Amino acid sequence: MKLLVTGGAGYIGSIVAQRLIAAGHEVAVLDSLERGHRDAVPAGARLLEVDLRDAEATRDAVAEGFDGVLHFAALALVSESVSHPERYYRTNVVGTLNLLDALRDAAITRLVFSSTCAVYGEPETVPIPETTPPRPVNAYGASKLAVDGMIGDECRAHGVGAVSLRYFNVAGASGPLGEDHQPETHLIPNVLRTAQGLQPAVKLFGTDYPTDDGSAVRDYVHVEDLAQAHILALDATRPGEHQIFNLGSGDGYSVREVIEAVRQVTGREVPVVEEDRRPGDPPRLIAANAKIRDELGWEPRHSLRDMVADAWAFAQERPHGYGGA
Repeated sequence: MKLLVTGGAGYIGSIVAQRLIAAGHEVAVLDSLERGHRDAVPAGARLLEVDLRDAEATRDAVAEGFDGVLHFAALALVSESVSHPERYYRTNVVGTLNLLDALRDAAITRLVFSSTCAVYGEPETVPIPETTPPRPVNAYGASKLAVDGMIGDECRAHGVGAVSLRYFNVAGASGPLGEDHQPETHLIPNVLRTAQGLQPAVKLFGTDYPTDDGSAVRDYVHVEDLAQAHILALDATRPGEHQIFNLGSGDGYSVREVIEAVRQVTGREVPVVEEDRRPGDPPRLIAANAKIRDELGWEPRHSLRDMVADAWAFAQERPHGYGGA
């Protein structure tokens, strides 16, 4: 198929694009490069340097025609979404509306959307099923939930077949492609930066949670397993239907367990500074993933150690990310 990957110069989008190319698809990457990296666009993909906030440019780029679209382009920093919610509604919601308008004009009816478990907020039930009422607690989660709603309406009104994948914590790397955010807020790359000596210590927020070791527990899924889920989702789209799946391993690892995994993989010490809990951080966030296993046949194949090892290999190859050696 001829496929368009929006945000394909970012962490997850680039690796999904790489896997699509390996599967024999023709891939074009649409990215503004505002936060993506030109060097992350995989070999064999054509780059369309377009910002989804520009409705006319988006329409022109999509007009050449595609068999399907995988939509990753978004802002994704929770703290920034709290201090600047307008950026998140303008980029994530308005940008997606521009994309949906362009898809409608070009008669493209197959869509896979990068959603998030942040739509659930602080749920009372863990593991979290897709039936959990969404109650986002920040503009990032709220903007993604708004897009899920827009896509559902588009499917009902215009016959689009779409799948939303609600990610939990994505980690790991895939060969030359990996995680490089500025600022970096994700745990595993930050622990690895400490192991590399690029920062003095890891901050451990909260040591008194009701968990086995007192630190918060999260569900981690390898980015390559996530990429496979997108390929399955693309094949599973059904005209006029919007399907929603959680995308997580179904297992939880504490912050202390992640730090220990980094120590074991790297063979290096990782100094830790213990701090108070951050407001709004639940003790546990773990996906109920039976639906995607049963309906799409997806299953996670990589362990936490695999995620750390692959991320470590990328960090050693590019200690300063795509911007330096």
